[in-house]
Amino acid sequence: MSEFDEKTRVTQVVQRPLSESDSTGNDCLVVIYTKEPTLLGKRFVLDTGPLRIGRGADNTIVLEGDSVSRRHARLERRGERWYACDEGSTNGTYVNEEQIPKERLLNNNDRIKVGPTILKYLSGADAEAKYHEEIYKMTIVDGLTQVHNKRYLYESLEREVLRARRHERDLCLVMFDIDFFKRCNDQFGHLAGDYVLRELARVVQERIRRDEVFARYGGEEFVIVLPETELDGAVLLAEDIRAKVEEHRFVFQGERIPITVSLGAAVMLESDKTANDLIQRADAKLYEAKRSGRNRVCS
Repeated sequence: MSEFDEKTRVTQVVQRPLSESDSTGNDCLVVIYTKEPTLLGKRFVLDTGPLRIGRGADNTIVLEGDSVSRRHARLERRGERWYACDEGSTNGTYVNEEQIPKERLLNNNDRIKVGPTILKYLSGADAEAKYHEEIYKMTIVDGLTQVHNKRYLYESLEREVLRARRHERDLCLVMFDIDFFKRCNDQFGHLAGDYVLRELARVVQERIRRDEVFARYGGEEFVIVLPETELDGAVLLAEDIRAKVEEHRFVFQGERIPITVSLGAAVMLESDKTANDLIQRADAKLYEAKRSGRNRVCS
């Protein structure tokens, strides 16, 4: 086991068995992103009655946090379809990153966001299989941004290091984070911060090629693994990302949020003993970029 391997947490889900009498099939909600570890990966089967979500203890799904109202949202069945309904919450209910005015018809794979928690709606006869696919996906994909997570990054980087050494090819790493992200959360709120992370990931993902790995490293930090890329090429990519983020309009609930990123780029050296050596040098270049004024690339 390498020095940067992580332990895998397995979430045990206890649920009632499904029966043929469930006329809506195996329709359910799965918690795919939350700051409450006991909820991550949990499935809530949808019956005929409404399912309520909120901070109050009388809800079916009880969520903590200042951005969650006591009675925040409910899922309501009408005929054979389910609707997401906002209960007049202070901070709103979102479906697929869009705030719903009052209610919205749900479709398979819709993502419902209440406060910082994201739940995925699975519908149809194959919902059971989709649930297990979703649980596997949670082990390699970040639930908020939908890019790869730190675990997948480590596994991929280890493979690329071995391949680069075997074939004597270049391997580069770009690490970046959002400038003054805490100030963004303090000024605009944590829901706006979540929006910025999602939107930033979307903007950067458009620039990533198939053989490259883009992952959320933690918090507001991200990493890009660039196989068969020289340092000059990594710097050009980093500069392109820096410019695209600075030019992009981040708008949440009608307010524009100015966002820039600082980036560090590093190439694997013959003296590197582990993949973590490459990560540390890219991280050092990132902090050099931040110390020298932010919104820039250092290599």
